[in-house]
Amino acid sequence: MDHTRRTALITGASSGIGEAFARRLACDGFQLILVARRKELLEKLAGELGDAEVLAADLTADADVARVEERIAAEPGLELAINNAGFGTKGRFWETPLAGQRQMHELHVMATMRLTRAALAAMTPRNKGGVINVSSVAAFGQSPGNTSYCCTKAWMNSFTEGLDLELRSVRSGVKVQALCPGFTVTGFHDTMGMSRQGIPAWMWMRAEDVVDASLRGLERGQAVVVPGAFYKLIVVLEKIAPKWLRSMAVVSAARKSRRTVEN
Repeated sequence: MDHTRRTALITGASSGIGEAFARRLACDGFQLILVARRKELLEKLAGELGDAEVLAADLTADADVARVEERIAAEPGLELAINNAGFGTKGRFWETPLAGQRQMHELHVMATMRLTRAALAAMTPRNKGGVINVSSVAAFGQSPGNTSYCCTKAWMNSFTEGLDLELRSVRSGVKVQALCPGFTVTGFHDTMGMSRQGIPAWMWMRAEDVVDASLRGLERGQAVVVPGAFYKLIVVLEKIAPKWLRSMAVVSAARKSRRTVEN
């Protein structure tokens, strides 16, 4: 491997936003380390990109996270780490399988924490680099049926903002970002069994546009990036609306949706 080139490590790189990051960064001249569970998809993508390292890992498993930590520590040219791996579940918290809830917390929280720490330990001595944690607009509120997803993404935002303060307090050149996309055209919703019907076409963003917004924001030092004017407005409204009003609106919408399904 040519260590004179800039290196980027991307988790969840086999599809969706992770794949879009990989294609964009390959075009920008980065050496890539692609991480995901599905090795065959990673190898296919690596073949298309021409020169990328494949590291198959299940980041809900402690041993696999440790392998990725070791790979990060061994990479002298690491300039960008993207914690993109994630998934959602559908259903009330107490009715969904415990295993899925546990895995979501392991992936969104513990794996993100461990890999971010490994990346910053490599980057801060060189005073150069960046970490992008792919969060969601769901981090700014709550909705029935998505409790663990919303709260783990909220943790990701808080974690990233805390790191941003620490890095700026020591005048570090390393940057961190919580990327908070809304509905994005990927396989994410298909995997969790969520229908796209009922969601207007104009609300869906392209993964490539999300990646563009993220990289522009990282260059500007923005700790939180919300791609798309509509989603920026949603986040502003989430912040200024009284909590009781937001809760009432969410509960009302959930009840209406349930009646529609039952009928």
